[in-house]
Amino acid sequence: MDEQNGVEWSQEDYHHPAAGWGAAVSVGQVLKRGHAVVSGPRAMLKMNHENGGFDCPGCAWPDAIDGLKLDLCENGVKHVVWEMTPDRAGRELFAQHTVTELETWTDFALEDAGRLTEPMVYDAATDHYVPITWSAAFDLIGTQLRALDSPDQAAFYTSGRLSNEATFLYQLFAREYGTNNLPDCSNMCHEASGRALQAALGTGKGTADLRDWETAEAIFILGVNAASNAPRMLTALADAYRRGAQIVHINPLVEAAATRTIVPHEFVHMALFKATPTSTLNLQVRVGGDLALLRGIAKAVLEEARTDPKALDEVFLERYTDGFAAYQKVCEDTEWAELERQSGLSETDIRRAATIYSQARRTLISWCLGITQHEHGVDTVREIVNLLLLRGNLGREGAGPSPVRGHSNVQGNRTCGIDHRPSTQFLDRLAAACGIDPPRKHGLDTVRTIAAMRSGSVKVFVGMGGNFALAAPDTVATAQGLRNCELTVHVSTKLNRSHLVHGRQALILPCLGRTELDLQAGGPQSVSVEDSMSMVHLSIGRKRPASPHLLSEPAIIAGIAKATLLATQTPWDTYVEDYDRIRDIMAKALDGFEDFNRRVRHPLGFRLRQPARELVFLTASGRAEFSTAELPDAVPADDDVLILQTMRSHDQWNTTIYSDNDRYRGVQNLRTLILMNADDMRARGIQQGDLVDITATARDGSTRVLNDYRALSYNMPRGNAAGYMPEMNVLVAANDYSTQSDQPLMKNIKVRVTPTH
Repeated sequence: MDEQNGVEWSQEDYHHPAAGWGAAVSVGQVLKRGHAVVSGPRAMLKMNHENGGFDCPGCAWPDAIDGLKLDLCENGVKHVVWEMTPDRAGRELFAQHTVTELETWTDFALEDAGRLTEPMVYDAATDHYVPITWSAAFDLIGTQLRALDSPDQAAFYTSGRLSNEATFLYQLFAREYGTNNLPDCSNMCHEASGRALQAALGTGKGTADLRDWETAEAIFILGVNAASNAPRMLTALADAYRRGAQIVHINPLVEAAATRTIVPHEFVHMALFKATPTSTLNLQVRVGGDLALLRGIAKAVLEEARTDPKALDEVFLERYTDGFAAYQKVCEDTEWAELERQSGLSETDIRRAATIYSQARRTLISWCLGITQHEHGVDTVREIVNLLLLRGNLGREGAGPSPVRGHSNVQGNRTCGIDHRPSTQFLDRLAAACGIDPPRKHGLDTVRTIAAMRSGSVKVFVGMGGNFALAAPDTVATAQGLRNCELTVHVSTKLNRSHLVHGRQALILPCLGRTELDLQAGGPQSVSVEDSMSMVHLSIGRKRPASPHLLSEPAIIAGIAKATLLATQTPWDTYVEDYDRIRDIMAKALDGFEDFNRRVRHPLGFRLRQPARELVFLTASGRAEFSTAELPDAVPADDDVLILQTMRSHDQWNTTIYSDNDRYRGVQNLRTLILMNADDMRARGIQQGDLVDITATARDGSTRVLNDYRALSYNMPRGNAAGYMPEMNVLVAANDYSTQSDQPLMKNIKVRVTPTH
């Protein structure tokens, strides 16, 4: 029994296949709990369909090439049902509860209250949110923004839920207003990937597509919990295994997706309980030791090349790369003993991975936040590229880098202009297409926006989706920053913590969900999204909106823009009437979106061009660039220090918590936990289930503490630990971010764990 919440918690080893009947039962429970037994299945038949369907608001995995009728997953269903709930968080809720009282609710309870129904404004005199008209809400925002001494005193945050059309309007408004303060969720997840790929290949995205996953002979997957973060990847892994591909999972924890799966839409396998393995090798690397492992694989391949020239693609290296000799020397000079120490793996295990790599003619490497949320995230992604270049695994079928993006359109947000460091080329093209004079000075990212709010140099914060107060690092400091603002504005579908951590004035603006009909003057509207493999396709909702007072995101952005930019020449109303008009201007302003309206209506949409896939490298040398980073030290100097990584549970999507369970890790009714190596627990006198205190020490020497967490034994390397975000985000100091990418160090927190007294 957990004395804190009065429920029984438990943990057991999970030995079942990923997905399969466990997912099917979970989906049934979700539909029943969400009162969507009829509407849910109807929605599932429309999700991720090329003809009149809506894009899953969950992950960014591409739609099935073969037009699969049930191209969905457990987490996607959860997300859709969560959005389709019949419960409403209307004016009655806010009249019954003060903001101070709502702050005592759990994050689950806040979102479980239901869909927001009308604009609300904070009334400081009564400590309640009260209704406000849309026009009055827009006037309040416009008045506040016009009163600022500088446009740079405002910040415009974006989560990954925004469509391409809304994204383009949002950044257009911010830049016409006069600032590049466009922090986004990429600043916290894949910023390192973009910077590394841009430096190495001249493109900020992966080059592989879904057909490459279908033809690769070897697939390496690093720092990804695919069964929860991108469950539809399980189909690709099962197919790969059945055709004889080698699949290597590299992660401190052996996750369910790295064992075996039963793909739910494979009905015969479901009926026979027939599971398919999803890996041929699992390597439990030390947290932060991936760069050492990758360099060890490269070192082994280079050693093999001394006797077998075919181990390298010498023609590719000579024709398309720069810096190979320097990289070769770095690998040769790195001792095996150091590679073993830093990776936490034996030379034998590293060579096993190298053999798989060198024997495959086509290799694809995929990764996620386990790679990027580190000080050396950029160097590690570049090491991935180094390894691919050795054997020419670029520009051909079945090969290339393939980062796994989390939210459904986070990649599209960046493509369509949400970037605090816009290029001159982008700004020039935007200016010519839209007739504005965009600012040229770089703006603030997420980390610097938090600091600017705390110092008072940012006075207005506008959040387009997401739950910034919980998603950001150092949640106490983030809350201080938001409360220090003159105005906070959140465009949302449901009540969340960010609405309660408000500025002196605050607005909640409710918007349409992905599943809902967007009816404008020009008729029903569709929006587009870009998946993690650069496919752009349409999404159209059909469900009746949760409230007649909801506005679409483009309409909300246009309303704010018109109230702020009194002399604007941008045809905001015209854009909102018909989103084809937004796409027409995007076709002029954005590289790769030419003839947008016609191409996006093709089956499955269209793929944005990736020059590096065509072996065209937009780098200074015109070639793919090797890097020669020093090997970082992933081993703490103090034996008492553990390196902790934050992660999501299976019953969670970003900051949205569906329950306190984590099926794939065998945890029931518990989130305030820390997973530890059994030997590390014994060394600290900690028994299974004991309450512990977790103390994190920041670079500046300051400490942050979480008390009364349950310590649970888990299979992971010694010296490492893991726990759930957003609860553990408080441990990440606001100034603990990578000097390479400016990403918060969510996967590399130095902690001490002691029994609670």
